[in-house]
Amino acid sequence: MLLTGAWFALAGGLAVLVAWRRRWLAAPVLAAWLVTSSVLGGFLLWTSSVDRVADEEVVTAPRAEQSSAQSESPAPSESMERAAAEESTGPVLLADGRFRDGAHPTSGRAALIEQPDGARVVTLTRFDTDPGPDLRVYVVAGDGSSVEGAVDLGALKGNKGDQQYDVPPHAPDGAVVIWCRAFTVAFGAAKLS
Repeated sequence: MLLTGAWFALAGGLAVLVAWRRRWLAAPVLAAWLVTSSVLGGFLLWTSSVDRVADEEVVTAPRAEQSSAQSESPAPSESMERAAAEESTGPVLLADGRFRDGAHPTSGRAALIEQPDGARVVTLTRFDTDPGPDLRVYVVAGDGSSVEGAVDLGALKGNKGDQQYDVPPHAPDGAVVIWCRAFTVAFGAAKLS
């Protein structure tokens, strides 16, 4: 934010300098700076201060411990066997993790889930971070401390709430990062394990 303010101030100073040295350019140069600064400043202020809430129905899958605990129970009933068979054809939780703060407070859970058709999705549940301009959802190799080699899953649908993103084949599955392209900073990351 400070860097953006410095750029606005520098551009304003240059506009005043040009207007002072070339009086015949004063009106168009100062008007262009004023309009540009107002539009960009308004956009950055709006996107950085207004919450967007996403409330999608997301795919869920049981944890591996839950399904293995069910399979270890002695002499399961017929209904339990049927439920276990249906569960094995349902979505599978591949990895999940809790968000940790980056440049902004970020909380919630990210999960990588494989659907019965083999497609993979990333779900964000109980997700909450600050609003910001041009926030993206990345999957990266490693713990999320770097976005080198990241795969962009798309624009963050909301800075609060449950949401889901399709994951392309062969995408890394180390961490989910909420990345602000406008300021090149991570709002938060969740290491998947």
